[in-house]
Amino acid sequence: MATRKELIDKIQSIAQRVYAGKTREDVLDLTPQDADLDVGAFPLLSKFPTLRNTVTSFLTDQYELFISDIQWVAPRPTTFKIILTNQQFFYLIYTERSWIAQIEGKKYYLRNINEEQRAIESVARILMYGSKAEPEKEEGGLIPSSGETPPDETAPEAPAPEPPAPEGEEEAPE
Repeated sequence: MATRKELIDKIQSIAQRVYAGKTREDVLDLTPQDADLDVGAFPLLSKFPTLRNTVTSFLTDQYELFISDIQWVAPRPTTFKIILTNQQFFYLIYTERSWIAQIEGKKYYLRNINEEQRAIESVARILMYGSKAEPEKEEGGLIPSSGETPPDETAPEAPAPEPPAPEGEEEAPE
C-alpha cells in the first residue's frame, strides 16, 4: 500500500504529463473571445458570451455602430432589450434550446436557419426606419391632446382690430 506522500507525488506527475504543452487558456477551456477583457460600451456581453455571439450573427462584428444600449429586462426567461441607434428596439430571449428574437411583435426561433434569416432581415428593416419622430411642442410647451388638432401654421392670421380713435381727434383722409 502506498503512503500518502507517494500518492501525492504520483498524482502530481500524472497531472504534469497531462497538462504539459498546454497553455493556461487550454486548461480553462477559454477561447480568446470569452476571455476578452474589453467590455466596451456593453458590459452585459462579457457576462453572457452567447448573447455576444447572437448579436454578432445579427449585426456582424461592428454591432457597436448600430446598438446604443443593451438592457437586461427579465431573469426568467432571460430577456434582453437591444436598443438600436435610431431608438428602435427588439428583444432577445434565451431558452434552453436556442435564442428567440422578438422583433416588432413577431417571434423568430433562431435555431431554425430560415427563421434566423428572416429575423436578420427584420432587424435590417427596423434599422432603415430612422429615428422616431419627436412630437412638436406648442409655444406654451404643451403637446396637444389626441382630440385637438394643432394650429395650421400656413394659414394667414386675421389682422388685429385697430383700437378706436380717441374722441376729439379725427383721422386724416388718405
